[in-house]
Amino acid sequence: MTESLDAERTACWRAYIESSQRLFTQLEDDLRTDSDLSFADYHVLVLLSEAPGQRLRMGELADRLVFSPSRLTYQITTMQKRGLVAKESCPADRRGSEAVLTATGLLALREAAPHHLRSVRTHLIDDLDDAEVACLTRVFERLGRRLRADRTASSTPADN
Repeated sequence: MTESLDAERTACWRAYIESSQRLFTQLEDDLRTDSDLSFADYHVLVLLSEAPGQRLRMGELADRLVFSPSRLTYQITTMQKRGLVAKESCPADRRGSEAVLTATGLLALREAAPHHLRSVRTHLIDDLDDAEVACLTRVFERLGRRLRADRTASSTPADN
C-alpha cells in the first residue's frame, strides 16, 4: 500500500516537473517573441515595480528570484546595458547596492505584461492534458493540506 502511494506521489511530482518545464519553455518563447524580454528580465522588472520606491537591495532580489549572487550580477548587468534597470549604492547598507527600475524598464514591463498574461492563460488552458491536470490537482491538494496543517500546528499555543 505504501509503495503504491509513493509511486503515485513520484508520478505526480514527475508530471508536475515535466509540465512546468514545458510550460516555462513555451512562456519564455512567447515572452521573447512579444517583448524581447527573457522570463528572468520580466521577473526582475515585476519585483522592482512592486517594491517601495521601485528599488530592492541586491541580496533581497537574489532571495526572491532564487538566484546565486553571481547569476544576479550577470542578470542586472545585462539589463543595465539595455537601460531596463540601474544599479545604485544602498544608503542602508554601505557594502551593498540596489537595483532600481528605470522608466524604460517600467515601459517594457507594461508592454510585456498583457502578452505574458495571455500566454499564461493560453498555455495553462490549452497545453495541459487531462492526466497532467489530474496529477497537478493532486499535488496541489496535498500541498494545501500540508500547509494548512503546518499553519495550524504553528498557531496553537505551546503547552507550558
